[in-house]
Amino acid sequence: MTETSVFSRIMAGELPANKFFEDDRCVVIEDWAPQAPTHLLIIPRKALTDLTEAGVEDKLLLGHLLWVASEVARRLRLEEGFRLIINNGRDAGQSVFHLHIHLLAQRKLCEANLAEI
Repeated sequence: MTETSVFSRIMAGELPANKFFEDDRCVVIEDWAPQAPTHLLIIPRKALTDLTEAGVEDKLLLGHLLWVASEVARRLRLEEGFRLIINNGRDAGQSVFHLHIHLLAQRKLCEANLAEI
């Protein structure tokens, strides 16, 4: 990664964010432009540009990010339904080039939405 992402700056304390969860491997913040009533971002502390940059040495980190997503969903009582999204690359809508997972919930997501993916 050639320049510092907004997420790296948030984790360094240079920019404010509403943190929901954090540990030594990731931080979970509220999205500043939410697309659903609950819209959180699960961000690894390791500065990976996107998912395709992750190597075999990142398997445990990637699994941890999914576990954190499920733990956050349990804490928020979202077991009835939530969506996880990873945008990989500009053509997929990625706008911050630091790997992150979107957790969206509390808005009914219908099959019509899924058919477009």
